Amino acid sequence: MRRTLLPYLWPVLIGVLGAIVLLNAFPQLIGRPPPPAPATAPYETAPRAPEEPAESRDAPEVRQAEPLTRQQGPVSYAQAVARAAPAVVNVYSSRVVEREEHPLMSDPFFRQFFGDETPRRQRMLSSLGSGVIVSEDGYVLTNHHVIRGADQIQVALRDGRETLAEVIGTDPESDLAVLRIELDSLPVIELTDTTQIAIGDVSLAIGNPFGVGQTVTMGIISATGRSHLGLNAYEDFIQTDAAINPGNSGGALVNAEGALVGINTAIFSRSGGSQGIGFAIPANLARSILEELVVKGRVIRGWMGIEAQELNRELAASFGLKNPIGVVIAGVVPDGPGDRAGLQPGDVLLEVDGEPVLDPRQTMSDIAAVEPGTRLPLTVVRGGERREVTIELGERPTPRLRRPEQR
Repeated sequence: MRRTLLPYLWPVLIGVLGAIVLLNAFPQLIGRPPPPAPATAPYETAPRAPEEPAESRDAPEVRQAEPLTRQQGPVSYAQAVARAAPAVVNVYSSRVVEREEHPLMSDPFFRQFFGDETPRRQRMLSSLGSGVIVSEDGYVLTNHHVIRGADQIQVALRDGRETLAEVIGTDPESDLAVLRIELDSLPVIELTDTTQIAIGDVSLAIGNPFGVGQTVTMGIISATGRSHLGLNAYEDFIQTDAAINPGNSGGALVNAEGALVGINTAIFSRSGGSQGIGFAIPANLARSILEELVVKGRVIRGWMGIEAQELNRELAASFGLKNPIGVVIAGVVPDGPGDRAGLQPGDVLLEVDGEPVLDPRQTMSDIAAVEPGTRLPLTVVRGGERREVTIELGERPTPRLRRPEQR
């Protein structure tokens, strides 16, 4: 009996299920009202009740940027190189040193047997750098560390001429030196105003890297006003990614028109070669150092005779200050300008000539630009009390410090 009814049950079940689906889709077939439509249907706008007209306003004014200017750059910088490269020279410095015959002779233990009459011999040490001819009178700008301690300096021009150079003056604190050569018809480079340079300007580095001969590399100005690098006492470097390598020191950093932008000085490198971070002394600073070394024989800078330390929050709190504004006087040079003005170690220098002091290095640079003998008002904090002091600046003495090796 079950076997005979089974074939008829499947059509009945399918028909019942189909009827249920049909009634759910169309309820009006059995007299039920259709479900209400949603408030907002996809891709449709729900009907809105009429509203009062909104208050009329003028369209807002916005600043429309000018269309982006895309000027095609030159396909070659040969003209800029032709203007600048002849004025870039190779600088060969050499010095004679005495070397003991045997390295054991430097040991005091062996000296007590042989005394000071140990055999010695001389050898020649030479170094290579670059320079830039900046005057028809034969003045050449280069780095101090290129010619430091040299007994003889030779300059080679691009046209093949060579001659000995005279040292006019050096400034270790800015790492600049001025040489002079006696030759006729010297090529001279033009100096640009470095206050007008901008980050992104094309820059060309010209020098003699690794002694392979005069070489030109290209990059851009990556940054300006670089300081706190620990290279010089007074730092205001131009940073470039033009390749600078050992032997480029003292060479020219020029713009796309061949004018001098700076004197290549140092690189940041973990390998000893260029890694795209090079530093040049701005042409404006180089020009001022050149004039002082030629005219006065030395660079004259203002000097307070103090050692300053940056003020952090912990030190500021210990001195009773709410904010870390100012610098701590860590030391006072005996009988120096600061000592004569009554400054003491532990004083917090807040203002110089009415200007707040924020950075020790920047303050030192600002003071250096002031003529010695100038009287300046200072504001200091001592024992939690503000004091007004007047200091008469002196002339900064030339330090006799060994500088780190640079490229």
